[in-house]
Amino acid sequence: MRSFQPSFTPAPSHQGPWVLQQQKTLARPRTRTSPPPPPPVFEVSTRNRFCPLRDAVVIGDSIVCHVHATTAKGKVRSHCFPGAHVLDVTVQVPVILNAAENIGAVVLHAGVNDTRLRQTEVLKQDFRSLIKTVRATSPATKIIVSGLLPTYQHGHKRLFRADGLHPSRIGADLLSENISKMLRTIFRTT
Repeated sequence: MRSFQPSFTPAPSHQGPWVLQQQKTLARPRTRTSPPPPPPVFEVSTRNRFCPLRDAVVIGDSIVCHVHATTAKGKVRSHCFPGAHVLDVTVQVPVILNAAENIGAVVLHAGVNDTRLRQTEVLKQDFRSLIKTVRATSPATKIIVSGLLPTYQHGHKRLFRADGLHPSRIGADLLSENISKMLRTIFRTT
């Protein structure tokens, strides 16, 4: 038979390894009526610069008024400026792009109101300025220039409203789907 020998763990003392912390006293004693000091506020950035850019923006004249494009994961916002010329859209681009985060693509659809002026060289220069402004404001953003729609005389009657210029609901849905397909293709390859 073996003998049993008990072992004891010594209790910590003021000379042992355990040290009791003393509370720090405030410089000014708190009274029962004074509120406790507010907790510290830390600013933490929640923006992840490594996250994939999946949001998109559609910017244009009244043709994009009823466009509701979609992507697989991100949001697509539309900004419509009725009666706007290409240079009017150019002025709005920095305001829109600086207010949004994580913009992966910009769809530009403008120029309908400029074609009435019949100045193609001026229109080309205005589009160059528009694209240059987008690149300067958001260099990593993909730029898509959506072509002008045909008018009622050259297009399908059911795709346009009675004015022959603006898309009907069916036309807006078709334009939305075309823009959505393009955005999904771009985001799939990035």
